[in-house]
Amino acid sequence: MKELIKQLTQIPGPSGYESAIRETIREIIKPYVRETRVDAMGNLIAQVGTKAPGGMRVMVAAHMDEIGLIVSHIEKKGLVRFSNLGGVLPRYLAGGRVVFLNGTRGVINSDRHDEVSKIQPISQFFIDIGAISEKDCPVKIGDLAVFDREFLDLGKRVSSKALDDRCGCALMIETIQRVKQSPHELLFVFCTQEEVGSRGATTAAYQLDADLGIALDVTPVGDILGVKMQVNLGEGPAIKVRDVGHIADPAVVNWMVRTARELKVPHQLEVLDVGSTDARAMQISRGGMPSGALSIPCRYVHSPSEMIDMDDYAHALTLLTGLLSREIKLEKK
Repeated sequence: MKELIKQLTQIPGPSGYESAIRETIREIIKPYVRETRVDAMGNLIAQVGTKAPGGMRVMVAAHMDEIGLIVSHIEKKGLVRFSNLGGVLPRYLAGGRVVFLNGTRGVINSDRHDEVSKIQPISQFFIDIGAISEKDCPVKIGDLAVFDREFLDLGKRVSSKALDDRCGCALMIETIQRVKQSPHELLFVFCTQEEVGSRGATTAAYQLDADLGIALDVTPVGDILGVKMQVNLGEGPAIKVRDVGHIADPAVVNWMVRTARELKVPHQLEVLDVGSTDARAMQISRGGMPSGALSIPCRYVHSPSEMIDMDDYAHALTLLTGLLSREIKLEKK
């Protein structure tokens, strides 16, 4: 589990530039799936099994992309100005390191040092890559970078950049490897461009036209000071009830909770007041489909050092495998 997550998190893949992580995943899952294909948006779609009588066509999605930075201006002294790709938070930037897709590395700092108690906007940050002039600069306008932070094994917990959502991708890979028999046609979609608005999932959901959708992603936790949320690290995966862009179908929530109880999997209920997932795109695509989300609790989301608990991950794997291996009964209370 850890080695797979480590492998996936260390591959740069900002929104719109997911080709390297996609090809790595494709090679890993190739022996376990009927077929794989890449659509026009760059989504990797893997089909497992066929629909038996009474079965469903199920779309399971996790996004490959990570938040990133894009070069917007290069100053005469070689300092690189940038814009964000996705939800980059300024409070995590100063002193951080980045790596560009061409291999160039740099350090982030800000213009203002006289107001140390204030968080500066992204427009006041720059990347110092050691260049002494604009001509000497090895990156150009439009080049992309991601956080440069190695995987850290903390025993039961791990920390890395891009756990959002490479841990979801790993979860989907291990589910593909474990689901031996299912009455359902399973469509596993490794999506692009979630961090900039679930663009990959939107087109994938439209073309696949599934009966049911499940998104796999991370969710913030409330077990650190200043965060008011009823999800904690180490207490099991979170079954989403609602977020800013998605009200999970009550029948899907009930099915997930019922299955978790039957499998004796510890779990939590999630109500999220910031952000959304690819479940939103699935829910409103084409004629719509019932959708839900299974979340891995995560500290420091969208920072260079996100953190998850491996027990939560293992329990999520047990639950997801169980959900997809059994008959699906969606019952509203």
